Amino acid sequence: MAISQSQLHSIDPVWDEIRGDAERAVRKTPAMGAMFHAGVLQHETFNDALAYRLALKLASNEMSAQNVREIADDIYGRAPRLALDARADLVATFERDPACHRMMQPLMFFKGFQAVQSHRLAHFLWRDGQADLAYFIQMRASEVFGVDIHPGAKIGKGLMIDHAHSVVVGETAIVGDNVSMLHSVTLGGTGKDEEKRHPTIESGVLIGAGAKVLGNITVGHCSRVAAGSVVLHDVPAMKTVAGVPAKIVGEAGCSQPSILMDHMLGPMD
Repeated sequence: MAISQSQLHSIDPVWDEIRGDAERAVRKTPAMGAMFHAGVLQHETFNDALAYRLALKLASNEMSAQNVREIADDIYGRAPRLALDARADLVATFERDPACHRMMQPLMFFKGFQAVQSHRLAHFLWRDGQADLAYFIQMRASEVFGVDIHPGAKIGKGLMIDHAHSVVVGETAIVGDNVSMLHSVTLGGTGKDEEKRHPTIESGVLIGAGAKVLGNITVGHCSRVAAGSVVLHDVPAMKTVAGVPAKIVGEAGCSQPSILMDHMLGPMD
């Protein structure tokens, strides 16, 4: 028997948890009731709530929230995978950020999550041949969130950007699944080559605050880049690099550094 759309809505555990968080928040803080109703409770689906929130944040005097909302709704309708990736990003934030205590927080308050979802819209538009609209969303995300990700950059699912201030990701950068990075990270280019000039970050990598990864290089899966490092050469899988310029200083310390968020060198490193 075919499953109806309403039945699909009823088996969305992420959305159910977010709605429960909002209902409890209204009871605890009635002064914010209107905000939680508008942002969560008035919407039927996670996709609707996400499109509403992004529209509210990205709107400007040049483009209304209604216009941005229609663009987001159209994209989520044409590419349902983007909303699934957003759920993965939200769960990643909830599981990895010790300051995140409720599923609702990334959707409503965390600019790292909101900036990544803005980029996903811009990247869809970029691939769809709508470069000017993609640049507009990039511009607004940079202005509002302090995160500047070129619409051409390819971002995997399960990305968590903690604090997120001053993060820069270049046009030809590729970021794999389940990557974690902190504020002031740069995935930048070297030279003026119009082909691949930005780094590839493979899945499971942890990048510390202020790290700069520059050029067409690859950071291997499940590696760690220490805070403040400048990475100019390929990093093998499951290693830790640190310094300016960065050098290998030990093993990754665990099998999934981006999930455990452990930045410290252990006694075996």
